[in-house]
Amino acid sequence: MGLALRKEEEKYTYKDYLGWPDEERWELIDGIAYDMSPSPSVDHQDISIALGTEFFVYLKGKPCKVFLAPLDVILPKKNETEEDCQTVVQPDILVVCDRTKLDSKRCKGAPDLIIEILSPSTTKKDMTVKFSLYERVGVKEYWIVHPLDKTIFVYKLDGTKYARAEMYSAEDKIKVGIFEDLEIDLAAVFM
Repeated sequence: MGLALRKEEEKYTYKDYLGWPDEERWELIDGIAYDMSPSPSVDHQDISIALGTEFFVYLKGKPCKVFLAPLDVILPKKNETEEDCQTVVQPDILVVCDRTKLDSKRCKGAPDLIIEILSPSTTKKDMTVKFSLYERVGVKEYWIVHPLDKTIFVYKLDGTKYARAEMYSAEDKIKVGIFEDLEIDLAAVFM
């Protein structure tokens, strides 16, 4: 459950990241490189596809779009250029409603909703480092999915901080906060 780091003492940028081998998967958070190499489990893939499909069907013909990993999300600080940006993540699922944030290769700026599906190698990072990052950059809604427990914790931005988590289990339905009329039945997600 540790944080896999490339080189803890060195800070990297998006320019460095773009030069790394395509077969390796990394994320940068504040210049620190986190290895994402282990392949997702079957449960992880099932949940990702099920949730992604729910959003895809709902968003068809609407301005927002849903994406599944891997898609780079660049989160530059105020005066950082794209190349100098020290934060690029690949959330498991993201929803983007401002299409100006998208180009043919990436999302630049905070998505409206991010979902991370926990695995043993990412749990600590997703629950602490990414939680703080997503809160700081203004991701409106952050879901943390626990595949083993079949639970989802939903954090919604209240001003500049996430409100207390709402917890859902396989028997529940989640009312998606960023959309007025989308409710997801978790029985179909945690099969």
